Amino acid sequence: MIGVKEAIPGVTYIPLDKLTEYVAAGELENRTLTEALAGSFKTNAGRVAIASPEGEVTYAQLDDITDRFAAALLQLGMKPLDRVIFQSGNCREVIYTVVGCLKAGLIPVCTLAAHRELEIEYLGRHTDARLHIVQGNDPKFDLPGFALKTKSQIPTMRHVISFLGEKREGILRFEDLIAQPVSAPARQALADVPRDPYQVAVFQLSGGTTGVPKVIPRMQNDYLRNALGSMEAMGLRATDVLFMPMPMMHNAAMICIWLPSLLAGSTFVIPGGMTAETWGEVFSAYRPTFIGMIRALLPRLDEMVTRKLGSLDQVRGAWAPDAARVIRERYGILSFGMFGMSEGLNLYCRADDPEEARDWTIGRPLSRLDEVRLVEPGTERDVAVGDVGEFICRGPYTLRGYYNAPDRNAQAFTADGYYRSGDLMMQREIEGKLYYAFAGRTKDVIDRGGEKINCEEVESAASTHPAISECAVVAMPDPVLGERICAFIVVKSGGAAPGIGELGQHLQALGMAKFKWPERIEAVDAIPLTKVGKVDKATLRKNITSTLSAEAPAKTLQPS
Repeated sequence: MIGVKEAIPGVTYIPLDKLTEYVAAGELENRTLTEALAGSFKTNAGRVAIASPEGEVTYAQLDDITDRFAAALLQLGMKPLDRVIFQSGNCREVIYTVVGCLKAGLIPVCTLAAHRELEIEYLGRHTDARLHIVQGNDPKFDLPGFALKTKSQIPTMRHVISFLGEKREGILRFEDLIAQPVSAPARQALADVPRDPYQVAVFQLSGGTTGVPKVIPRMQNDYLRNALGSMEAMGLRATDVLFMPMPMMHNAAMICIWLPSLLAGSTFVIPGGMTAETWGEVFSAYRPTFIGMIRALLPRLDEMVTRKLGSLDQVRGAWAPDAARVIRERYGILSFGMFGMSEGLNLYCRADDPEEARDWTIGRPLSRLDEVRLVEPGTERDVAVGDVGEFICRGPYTLRGYYNAPDRNAQAFTADGYYRSGDLMMQREIEGKLYYAFAGRTKDVIDRGGEKINCEEVESAASTHPAISECAVVAMPDPVLGERICAFIVVKSGGAAPGIGELGQHLQALGMAKFKWPERIEAVDAIPLTKVGKVDKATLRKNITSTLSAEAPAKTLQPS
C-alpha cells in the first residue's frame, strides 16, 4: 500500500498522485530508513562503523547497542511516534541514541546543544515531546540540569536521559539502560514496532524567517532517498573513512555524511575536540578518505597540515559547499560543490563533473524527479535563462509543509506545492548539463559559520533591553565564519548604548542561544528606511562593510 498508515495531525504528506509517481519511478522505496540501517549493520557486521577517542565500534556492536537502547525505551513506556528532543555535542552516543529511537519508532527532534529556554520550551510544547536526551558531560553547560528545569515547562515531557555524565536524581542514564542484553519479550516488542516508509522519521529544524525555528517533518523513505543519493553522488564505498566535525544533529552532517556512511558500510570518525591537535590524532590514526569541510573550518585544517599533526594524503574527496575551489587549489583534493537544506532538496557536483562546474557551481539535483524553477522573488513567474531568480523546488524528498504551521506554509509554498527556499540562484549550462550557482538570499537570515540565524528573532529580543528603542540586525562580513551579527540600535532618550557583554547578558536571561547574540553594536540616531517604509538593510550592510574596511589596517605597499 502506498501512503501513510497513521497520519500525524499537523504533518503535511506528499499528495498520493505524486507519491505514486515517485514510487513507480523507483525514487521512493517501500522500505524505511530504519530497515535500511538494520540491513547495513548485518551486512557489514565485522567492519568498523564508528571510530572515536574512546575506541572503535563495529557494525555488529552498533546493532546490539541500539537494540538495547530501543528496547529500554519501549520498556519505559515510550510509544511509536512519540517525540524526543536531542541536545548534545559530537560523540558516538549521538548515533547510538538517534538510531535507537528510530528502532523504537520514536521521532528525534534535532535541536542544538546551544539552544536554550526560548527554543527548547517552545519546541518541546510544539512537538508534544515526551523525552529529552542530553549529553551529561558538556564542559561548557549543565545540559542535564537544564533539561530538568525545562521538563517542568513542557506538559508532555516524561523523562530525561543523559549519557557520559554522572548519576543525578531525576535523570536516567543511557549507560544503565543498555547494561542488560535484550530479553526475548523485549526482542518481540521491537519486532512489533510498526514500520511505515511514508511516516515521519525525524523532525529537523529550519533556520526560520520569523520567530523560533520551524519544524520540518522528514519521512522514512524520503530521508533514506536523500541519504542514498548523497552516498551515490560522493561515490562512497565500504572502504571509505569519513570525517566531518560539524554538529552531528544538523541535517547537513546527518544526511550528507554519517547516515550515508552507515548505509555504505564505511567508517565515520569523530574527533575528540575542535582543535588542530585532536583533528591530527584522527588523521594520523584513521587516514580519512573523504571529508566534509565548510570555509569557516579551513583555518583549523590549515593549522593541522602546517604543523604536520596529520596528513591529507589519503583524502580522495571533499564535500565542500562553500570552499570547493579553495580546497582543490590548496590541497590538490577532488572537491565537490554542493547545496542542501533541511527542508529537503540537495544539489551536488559529482566526481566526473567538469572542473568548472565543481569550482563555480553548487551542482545539480540528486533525483531525476527533483523539480527546480527560478522565479521572480515572491512570485510564480519564471525568470529567463541566465537571470537570477528565487530557487523554488519540489520532489520526492522535499517537504510539503512545516509541522503544524499553516500560516507559515501559506507563505512558504506555491499553490502547486513548490517550496520557496528564499535562496537566489542562476542556471549555468556546462558541457550540456544544467548546474546552479548561488547568488544570495531573499530571506532575512544570517549564515554564521553554517548556523542560520533569523534576524527578526534577534531584533525582537534585543529590543526588550531597557536602553534600546529600535534595533535592526544585519550580517557583517567575516573572513572565518563568512558572516557575523551586527546590531544597529537607536538608544532611548537619556540612555546609554549597552555594550556587547551587557546585551549578551540580557539575551542570556531571555534564554536565547549564544550563537545568536550580536557581536558588534552600532548606535545610530535613526534606522534608515526604504521608500516604502521598510528597514533599509541593504544600506545597513553597506555601512558596516565600509566601517570594517576603514578599520582594517592599511596594507603595506611593497616596492615593485
